[in-house]
Amino acid sequence: MEKIASFLSSLLAAGGGDSGGPAATVTSVFVYPIKSCRGISVPQAPITATGFRWDRQWMVVNSEGRGRTQRVEPKLALIQVELPPEAFNEDWQPTPDDNMVIRAPGMDPLKIPLASECATVYDVSVWEWSGSAYDEGPEVAEWFSTFFGNPTRLVRFNEESETRLTDPDYARGYKTMFSDGFPFLITSQGSLDALNEILKEPIPINRFRPNILVEGCHPYAEDLWKTIKINKLTFQGVKLCGRCKVPTINQDTGIPSPTEPTETLQTYRSGEVLLPSHKNKRQVYFGQNAVCKESLSANGEGRMIKIGNFAMEACLTKVHTCWLLKEFQIPC
Repeated sequence: MEKIASFLSSLLAAGGGDSGGPAATVTSVFVYPIKSCRGISVPQAPITATGFRWDRQWMVVNSEGRGRTQRVEPKLALIQVELPPEAFNEDWQPTPDDNMVIRAPGMDPLKIPLASECATVYDVSVWEWSGSAYDEGPEVAEWFSTFFGNPTRLVRFNEESETRLTDPDYARGYKTMFSDGFPFLITSQGSLDALNEILKEPIPINRFRPNILVEGCHPYAEDLWKTIKINKLTFQGVKLCGRCKVPTINQDTGIPSPTEPTETLQTYRSGEVLLPSHKNKRQVYFGQNAVCKESLSANGEGRMIKIGNFAMEACLTKVHTCWLLKEFQIPC
């Protein structure tokens, strides 16, 4: 208990309280155009109503339209995705000559036009959501089916007619596309470094697939970030990110580890340690799911996150502080 109290105190001193201040610096920005495939590290990314532009806009589905992820198909980690560099500029619009390029071991590169019209398919689903999506066509389906060895298609989220809302218990009124549940995932280099000091074999940050990586804060300080401003944009931390088996998968080889880093995280980042009042004691946590307040606004001008942006005014309200202390069963 003393260790937990000391840990909380160090985090509160680093970035908590009601007064805002410098917390960290953005060192990496990641976008994952195809759900569960390899991400793209970019110098900047514009924010839309559903998260970073292009993020999880596409998804690989099976013959029944169900989304496929690395949880059941680790080979998704081997698929590289490229977009035109200018695709991450503010207000950029694709022309008929602009493509998303997909590469995978043993396969010829595949070009998918960004501005072409596609047929609509129905009964596409991911987790609790189901609806319509745009099908990228038979040539793309053949490429993916050949790579995986079974019937597979690629679909694109239908923004014109579909809405996928975040869990209202944590973030009411926000939207996402094919992400697991929330538009953004924020992690810190300090948290990764702290984990790697314990692991026998260090792992890179791509195991945790964040959107925003920051540096300069205490390890796991992001756990307590209720509100943080990045480039004058207001992000709200809404839920610790419960981790599945994906962090055990080597993102360069697609080969899973039998236990790590999950086994190590269970010793100090499990529900039993962090959230003892919750039911799932074995769940491990790494990173903070977040939403961006400005994504609710119709005016998209200036909504850009760049490497080098300061993460400022990390605020932890008194109410939130007491809630966390109660989770640890420490009087507030």
